[in-house]
Amino acid sequence: MIRTSVATASLALAVALAGFVPSAAQAEVPVRVRVIRGSRHGPPSVDPRLDDLRRQLSPLAYVKWEQVEEKRFDLVMGKPEFVDLPGGDTAGVTLQERHGDTVTIEVALASRNTQSRLTVEKGQRIVHQVVPEKNGVALFLTVMAWPQ
Repeated sequence: MIRTSVATASLALAVALAGFVPSAAQAEVPVRVRVIRGSRHGPPSVDPRLDDLRRQLSPLAYVKWEQVEEKRFDLVMGKPEFVDLPGGDTAGVTLQERHGDTVTIEVALASRNTQSRLTVEKGQRIVHQVVPEKNGVALFLTVMAWPQ
């Protein structure tokens, strides 16, 4: 009788704990990463592919915005994904933490030995300058978790 109770209790505990272990699908976070170029020169314009960023970009000092590249991938906790930047640099994008619909994402450039961690909720996006301005032009990465 005791063995049956212990076995039953162990099975019940295992089933209960199984609900707390994230599945592989829950551990992955789909992201949309775009490389964009901001310029202080030329007539003011925003690449039509960046219309959804217009409000975030307008307060910045750049007048011309264009999308250079776009990638989509599933971030796995602690495993970097890489995005090539014009000029030969590479940016690493890594999922650091996830709590429900809130994630902390790290953007790192090994060549500059820089790392930035930003926390966003579903539907928000990061706009992060990754290359210092040179001749009035700078590069930015935008990262959106759970893109539509």
